[in-house]
Amino acid sequence: MNDRVLRSLLIPVYLPSVLFAIGQGAVVPIVALAADDLGASTAVAGLAVVARSVGIMAFDIPAGQLVARVGERTAMIAATAGLTVALIGAVVTSSPAVFVALMFVVGCAWSVWMLARLTYVTESVPAAMRGRALSTLGGCQRIGAFLGPFLAAGVIRWVGLAGAFYVHIATAVVGCVVLVVVADLGDHRPDVAGHVPPRLRTLAREHRRNLAMAGGAAIVVSALRAARPVVLPLWAVAIDLDAMQISVIFGLSAAIDMALFYPAGHVADRWGRRVSAVLTLVPMAAGFLLVPLTSGFGTLLAVGVLIGLGNGMGSGIVMTLGSDIAPAVGRAEMLGLWRLITDAGGVAGPLLVAGVEAVTTMGAASVTVGALGLGGAALAAATLPTHYRSESTAAGGSAGDGDALAR
Repeated sequence: MNDRVLRSLLIPVYLPSVLFAIGQGAVVPIVALAADDLGASTAVAGLAVVARSVGIMAFDIPAGQLVARVGERTAMIAATAGLTVALIGAVVTSSPAVFVALMFVVGCAWSVWMLARLTYVTESVPAAMRGRALSTLGGCQRIGAFLGPFLAAGVIRWVGLAGAFYVHIATAVVGCVVLVVVADLGDHRPDVAGHVPPRLRTLAREHRRNLAMAGGAAIVVSALRAARPVVLPLWAVAIDLDAMQISVIFGLSAAIDMALFYPAGHVADRWGRRVSAVLTLVPMAAGFLLVPLTSGFGTLLAVGVLIGLGNGMGSGIVMTLGSDIAPAVGRAEMLGLWRLITDAGGVAGPLLVAGVEAVTTMGAASVTVGALGLGGAALAAATLPTHYRSESTAAGGSAGDGDALAR
């Protein structure tokens, strides 16, 4: 039965997710270069990169409200349409300012897409299988991020930087066709008579204990993930590694990360979220603590592999924690709030690195991130549950109360 449930998500969720992730992996590395190609200053090119992340965060809450109103399938189709229009605009515009604005729209569309697919999987999969289902969703993102740059490189060779956007346009269109024509993807709607969507403030107040217990560890995981692509390349440059060596380090780390997504889901479901989070944070923290001790390609490669091992064991853990605490009524809105909280952690990681490095050294910044990771592991061990009680068995709960944390 377990395999049948996961197979039922293959076409409606996992295939479009891989396609979209390939497109994202194709575009993200060349956004600054594309802005520069339009004549943008270095500052504006950097703003174009940031604009996408700002768009994702800015639309986390509206995305949850949109998904709750129109359903997951309709929201994903709308997000795909908006994304495609923005990508076409990015290809044809000659204005750096318009390009920056379009990257913001791309981020907004991605926010809706990611929130809708997370809500759908949460609604569709039993709580006992949630770790595997969402680790596979995380694996789709990793597969796409790994393949996207290679596919883009081949197209860019023939048509220039616009080729990366063509790849994303193509994957978005094919993904939309899958959603509209092939996938049997319904929209989950609340079936409570006279249902009125709960106010976000009410949701946050009623579930503040769960948010606090799960949110701390999730924020640290997000911060460490976002710090990795800042710390490793800058340290590599500091110890005189070349671009090819840096690419090999990232490529091998990403491959190990990608290979572990399914075992990670089994750990989360069988041994619990606490074990999963600790197995994620401890290796990543150790890797950051060891970075200043590396002096060449081999040692930094080993550290990169260690960080990739930890990140791989955490495939889907942030999504799973959010799904566990989201109530049946107001689920999409709650997941929007959850994404905003964890996205803030993703922003905090690079800012922490930049702040510490500005007053000390990159080595000290890496150690600081590692210490944060160890603190997050201790927090996870102290606050996260070994398991979750389902909606039907939560103490004092009903079918609409959502999953409850259980020690």
